[in-house]
Amino acid sequence: MAGTERSAFLKGFGKQLKLLRERAGLTQAELASRVGYSTEQVASVECGRRIPKPELIDKADDVLGAGGLLKAMKEEAAQARYPAFFRDAARLEAEAIELQVYDTVVINGLLQTEEYARALFGMRRPLLDEDVIGQRVAARLVRQEIFSARPAPLLGFVIEESVLRKPFGGKQVLRGQLEQLLLLGEKRNVELQVMPTARDDNAGVDGPFTLMTPKGGEQLAYLEGQGRSTLLTDREEVHAIAARYGIIRAQALTPQESLIFIEKLLGEL
Repeated sequence: MAGTERSAFLKGFGKQLKLLRERAGLTQAELASRVGYSTEQVASVECGRRIPKPELIDKADDVLGAGGLLKAMKEEAAQARYPAFFRDAARLEAEAIELQVYDTVVINGLLQTEEYARALFGMRRPLLDEDVIGQRVAARLVRQEIFSARPAPLLGFVIEESVLRKPFGGKQVLRGQLEQLLLLGEKRNVELQVMPTARDDNAGVDGPFTLMTPKGGEQLAYLEGQGRSTLLTDREEVHAIAARYGIIRAQALTPQESLIFIEKLLGEL
C-alpha cells in the first residue's frame, strides 16, 4: 500500500464510518462514548487523518450494526500503520517462528519502549507530523505482541555496545529502555547479546540485518536503511548472512554476560 493508496484507504474507511454513524442516528460524541474512545479520535478517523485501532473497528462495527463491513477492513487498516517500505517485512515478522537480529544504530523496534520509540520518530528529518508519530509508535508497540505469541517464536538479538550508550530522548528514556532489555532478556525464548566495542574482530562490519524464518517456509533476510528496504530470498545470499550471524554471535558476549553488562550500564546512569 503506497502513500497515496494508504491515504485513499483511510479516507474511504472514514466515509464508511461516517455514513454508518449517521444512519444509526448518532453524533460523533455519542459514538465515541459507546466505543470507549474520544470524540476527537472518532472525528480524526472519519476525516481520514488517523488510522483506526482494531478495537475501535470491532466496537464500531457492533455498535453501528455494520454486519462485518468495517471488520472486513481490519487487515488493510493494520497494514496502513506502517511505512510502505516496511509492510511486507511486518507481515513476515508477525508470522515468523524464528528471528535473528543484528543492530548497529538503534535498539530494534521489537525491543523499544514507547518513550524510546517516540524519541526516535521525533528526531526524523524531515520532521514527522505529531499524528504520524503517534501512529508509528502505536504500530511499533503492536509488533511486540510477538513476545506473547503461542507457540513462542525463537528470538535472538545482537546489539552493538555503542547503541546501548546513546541517550536518545535523554537519560531517563535510556534508563527505561535498558530496564526493558533486562526484562525481555529473561524470557525463555529470547536471547540478548552485546557486541563489545573493544572487539578487534567484528563480522558485522557490513551493517545491521534481520533473519526471518516463516512457518513452513525458507529463511530470508531483511535489510533496511534510509527509508529503503530489501527482502533477500536467494538461498546463497541468505545462507551467507546466516553464517555471518553465527560468527557475530560467537564474537559477542554470551546472553548471561550481556545481561550483567546491561545492568552495569544502568548503574552508570
